[in-house]
Amino acid sequence: MKHFLRMFIQVCLYFYCKFLWRCLKFVVRKLTGRCELQRICYNTKPGAARTMKIEASLKGSKSKRLQTSVSVHPDAIEKTIDDIMELKKINPDINPQLGVSLQACLLQIVGYRNLVVEVEKLRREPYDSENPQHEEMLLKLWKCLKPNSPLKARISKQWCEIGFQGDDPKTDFRGMGLLGLYNLVYFAEWDTEVAQQVLSDSLQPKYREVSKKELSQFSKAEWEKKKFDKAIGYSFAIVGINITDLAYNLLVSGALKTHFYNVAPEAPTLTHFQQTFCYLMHEFHKFWVEEDPLDIMEFNRVREKFHKRILKQLQNPEMALCPHFAASESLINM
Repeated sequence: MKHFLRMFIQVCLYFYCKFLWRCLKFVVRKLTGRCELQRICYNTKPGAARTMKIEASLKGSKSKRLQTSVSVHPDAIEKTIDDIMELKKINPDINPQLGVSLQACLLQIVGYRNLVVEVEKLRREPYDSENPQHEEMLLKLWKCLKPNSPLKARISKQWCEIGFQGDDPKTDFRGMGLLGLYNLVYFAEWDTEVAQQVLSDSLQPKYREVSKKELSQFSKAEWEKKKFDKAIGYSFAIVGINITDLAYNLLVSGALKTHFYNVAPEAPTLTHFQQTFCYLMHEFHKFWVEEDPLDIMEFNRVREKFHKRILKQLQNPEMALCPHFAASESLINM
């Protein structure tokens, strides 16, 4: 009975607050002569802050036409803007910039939704060793990362040199499908110097001084064996697939909206996602070195800590993860 009463009160509060909010919007519109969409566009600078407010306003509207405007086909965006202006009784001749701003926001909103679909499709597509295109991409990954070391055979222990678990990488792509391969190839091909450096670092032996606390946990003979038996510490390709999973979850959860709405003047694309993956790989590598884990068994702890760090950064509406993206310049006229 208490649980039912609590639920009833919560439902009543929800509808009461919703009613108050609609009343407040009505009063503000009468006082300012502008609807909520106009106030957002005129009072909020271009980028994630504006686009996310527009998205929330459209989704929360009592009008079905406005609610569905965030999921229209890209080719229908111009007509959708006309419908919004008509529904809100806004004269486009008097407010020409409003249509431009709304169109830019809708391109980002619709583009993000379409990007999620595209990425999901790649994630669900398994690696097929009978597919020449898949095989070509895999061999390209090797050539980009190890240009001076020819691959002796398709099935080879050499794959372990770039961080795969066995002699045939296809088994390692099961979790992320082709998406993992796409990201690794993009990183190796377009950010080759950084990718090769990260790979090289991950294979370097790592010496650790023996502390008194650590020495008490191991015999000296055990520590002598352990202290040189460590790399900076992970399998490059496997971690790349794992970071692909992290980037995928950030995308699907909506956390990457802040970043993409700040860096993509129109619809975010798969290239934006892959560039974000490159950034995450580089940053995770630096974070791993800073954390200085004892061994690979601490990977999940470090990954989770890194994930929380990225999420915290993305809570800033002005955040653009990749330093080489300049959001303000491309968004200034939106």
